[in-house]
Amino acid sequence: MSRRPLGEAIGLPAALFSVKCLAAAMLALFLAYSIGLERPYWAFLTSYIVAQPLAGAVISKALFRVVGTLVGATFAVAIVPPLVNAPELLSLAMASWLALCVFVSLLDRTPRSYMFVLAGYTACLIVFPDVDSPQTIFTVAALRVQEITLGILSGALIHGVVLPGSITGVLLGRVETILRDAERWSRDAIATEPVAGLDAERRRLAQDVTELHQMSVHLPFDISRLAPRVRTVRALQDQLSLLLPLGAAVEDRLAQLKAANGGVVPAPVEALIADIRNWLETPAPDNATRARLTQALIDRCHAMEPEARADMGWADMMRLSLYARLATLVAVHRDCRDLLDQMATHRRSAVTPRVAELLEGRRNRELHRDYAGALRAALGAFLTVVIGCALWIGSGWNDGGTAVMLAGVFLALFSAQDNMLAPLKGFMIGTIIASGLGAVYGYVIMPRLDGFVMLALAYAPPLLILGAMMASPRWMGIALPTLLGLGSPVLLSDRYVNAFSSYVNGAVAQIVGIWFAIIMAGLIHSAGVERATRRTIRAGWIDIANRANAMSAPDVRGWINRMLDRIALLAPRLAATRRDSGAPLYDALRDLRTGVAIGELRQLRLDLPRAEAAPLTQVLGGVGDHYRAMDPDAPAPADPALLSAIDAAIDDLGAHTRPAVRRESVLALVSLRRNLFPDAPSHHRRAAA
Repeated sequence: MSRRPLGEAIGLPAALFSVKCLAAAMLALFLAYSIGLERPYWAFLTSYIVAQPLAGAVISKALFRVVGTLVGATFAVAIVPPLVNAPELLSLAMASWLALCVFVSLLDRTPRSYMFVLAGYTACLIVFPDVDSPQTIFTVAALRVQEITLGILSGALIHGVVLPGSITGVLLGRVETILRDAERWSRDAIATEPVAGLDAERRRLAQDVTELHQMSVHLPFDISRLAPRVRTVRALQDQLSLLLPLGAAVEDRLAQLKAANGGVVPAPVEALIADIRNWLETPAPDNATRARLTQALIDRCHAMEPEARADMGWADMMRLSLYARLATLVAVHRDCRDLLDQMATHRRSAVTPRVAELLEGRRNRELHRDYAGALRAALGAFLTVVIGCALWIGSGWNDGGTAVMLAGVFLALFSAQDNMLAPLKGFMIGTIIASGLGAVYGYVIMPRLDGFVMLALAYAPPLLILGAMMASPRWMGIALPTLLGLGSPVLLSDRYVNAFSSYVNGAVAQIVGIWFAIIMAGLIHSAGVERATRRTIRAGWIDIANRANAMSAPDVRGWINRMLDRIALLAPRLAATRRDSGAPLYDALRDLRTGVAIGELRQLRLDLPRAEAAPLTQVLGGVGDHYRAMDPDAPAPADPALLSAIDAAIDDLGAHTRPAVRRESVLALVSLRRNLFPDAPSHHRRAAA
């Protein structure tokens, strides 16, 4: 797909955002000049760095940046005086600090992670340019905090007060769109005839749930008094997460039932499916009508369920599983709509008793944590600083500290990227553009300016264009470094100095720093996407293996959240490697459903005496062994012995004296059998002795 022309990408919202960015930058710069700060360019740059179209995101990012700046400055003040005469130890200390901050930020994986990254590279920004004057390190750190805080406050004030964009309205709009997409996907998944494009819709749902989680982090900082509570968004994420395994399970059972019936869906099933699809297509506008219609469909599903008996055949097991999953699917869609009503209401009380139950659930969302990837990125940042310092000290280049500083900053800033080379190359292009543009401003235009007003007017044209480009993800990678170049310390200092050689040396140091970062990223993070993909798939398998053998109460929602997060991570990685994304993502969906079935079996095992639960223990142990031994490069099919164990457990627990145990065991074991052995022949109960 070709890029849109820049003119088409810049609309009224982008233009308004750019005007607000310019106002915030000029306010920060004016205050910095008025107060007499030595490095006003930091206030100017920070106002652009924290800029976001939504006020809540600006305020939250501002808070994270203030905390990160304070922590980084504190570390710089603490580490420089005792190690200033030991440059090797100081280099190791700075590299270790940056690596630690990168590691922690990658494990957090929310917008809050920016705070940890900033703490790491703020220390680099303070220490490396002023390492030759350790006696002033406290003053430099204090000034840096003041300058950055001034930029943060200016950005937060302008973006939060002048025509502020509320994240609440955006969030409600996104939730409405996501629910419509989820309802359409469920209609397609339970259709009696296969619908093309289901895999793409599955990926989108997983990514939508992750997007809601990221947006909810900013909710506490939103300016709207009607902002929904974070726990309402978390409850909605939980319910949306259930739709993926439920829809896939219904799709599978329906296909099995159709195949067993000569390719024809039985008339009662077809009528039920048609009514559910109509209900999904036109959801009731109020929760009272919705509750009545939903309960009628759920009652129909339960009424059509065959009784779980000792002599139950495979076809009846499929029907039982189909109707049970359909009933749950309908209930979850009702809960999602009720939670949207809760988000949109002005009242804090629950709109329905069911919503009150959902709001008492978990407050946080479990995310996938790639410890190996975080450690690798931390090692990359560590080596970049250590090798850069060695080259700097060995060469004796005065401006080498700037190059090392920028290389460390970029390795930290883009550490969450699977492919760091793309944004680094964008920064290289932007920096080269900024160097030429800055030379024109610094030594052609600025000597002719007199006063702050003329400076603001002269800077306005490029800043307005670059600010509008920042509103587009396509152009931000070039616009931001160009803005940083216009905020050069030689151009925006406390007084104008016509020092062209200093400007050139600084520009060369910036380009060398980015070039060095590109080299280090290429050496350390080569084949990063492929490795990250294998680690993500492998992490899901190890998670299943550990869950299968755990004796504690299952956390099914936590498992679904983590697995959906992995699916959302896999989609862009597989697309980047130009591999067929269908099979790996379908495997991830199968693994998601397997984990849900394991949770159901573990709960059933906890509810039964040890002797009666022995067949489940054998099955769960076999599942754990299978997934623990799997290799992402050559996944092996499950052992036929595990299929025999599942069938034996179906026979044993299907004959239990308690109807509830018979029903729950059939539902969970049939799901596990279909996930692990989709091509196995139908199960036939063994003859009674």
